[in-house]
Amino acid sequence: MRDEIHRVTRKERRDAALLLLSGAVDSYGNDAFPAARRKLLEAKQLSPRSSTIRELLGLSCYRCRNWDEALAELRAYRRLTGDTVHMPVEMDSLRALERDRDVEVTWGRFLELGGDRPTEAEARVVYASYLLDRGRAAEAWEVAGPDRLHADAQPYERRCWFVAARAALALGEVDPAAQLAEAIRRADPDMPGLEDLLRQVEEAGPARS
Repeated sequence: MRDEIHRVTRKERRDAALLLLSGAVDSYGNDAFPAARRKLLEAKQLSPRSSTIRELLGLSCYRCRNWDEALAELRAYRRLTGDTVHMPVEMDSLRALERDRDVEVTWGRFLELGGDRPTEAEARVVYASYLLDRGRAAEAWEVAGPDRLHADAQPYERRCWFVAARAALALGEVDPAAQLAEAIRRADPDMPGLEDLLRQVEEAGPARS
């Protein structure tokens, strides 16, 4: 963080930018997202080419539900670094703004650029959720449905399972939904939304053994 600020910031602005950034990191870590955003907006004025500042500002804006601002800052971060790690957040911001065409374009762009496994899984979660919102459950299943279930799945895989279970329910496929929900329950019984998912599976009818 310090090295980047020194590299891209004018000498007389470095100390002030670092002080603001350090305070913003503390605020963000304490879930004080509006305070983090205010500090980062000041820091951005001092060091607009800092990818660290633009990244944390974008995430703070996202947490504040400032979708347009989050999108602009995270796209700036991607231009500065070439890193696709926040493209799922870009898509989710576009989804919140109901910019359907841009969600589709960003998903297609992510497929071209790629990302690590957690980022890919999160992109699938966001895009499949968008498809479900639009009544396109079969496509959502194609995006999020797992090839197999395994006990040592990572949290990002289980998030895909969750969306896939919702897609299966929307398609009237109770068995796959029940299998996915049970696999999540065994691995992460406290996952947010799991209780509602299990209730929906039960209400949909008994799964066939």
